[in-house]
Amino acid sequence: MNIFSGHISEIEVNGSLSMVSVQINKHIELKTIVVETPDTAAYLRKGNSVDILFKETEVIIAKQDNLLISIQNKIEGTIQEIEKGMLLSKLMVSTQIGEVIAILSTEAVDRLLLIEDEKVCVMIQTNEIMISG
Repeated sequence: MNIFSGHISEIEVNGSLSMVSVQINKHIELKTIVVETPDTAAYLRKGNSVDILFKETEVIIAKQDNLLISIQNKIEGTIQEIEKGMLLSKLMVSTQIGEVIAILSTEAVDRLLLIEDEKVCVMIQTNEIMISG
């Protein structure tokens, strides 16, 4: 599990859903959708410290950061290590928020010709990030 600490910088509410922005550091803000609102969850307050969590299998890797894609959460990084297995491979990517671990199919790693020390873009969909208050 990838876990990073930050603080809630913005909350947009629509019905029972909230789009929560979490500032990880000066440069990186990640967004997530939660099925709670500030009225139903005490931890949903601007300025509150929270942890964000996302599974290694939910990380998407791209070789170009300027992709026109709907995913909002994008972090530039450099592949530090690749552990290849028969079916799955584990990538350790150094980013501005720390080390992000991604689990990809080995076929995808080979198709993208991913190598260590290569610059990539780490992406996580808003619905795949969890918040812990």
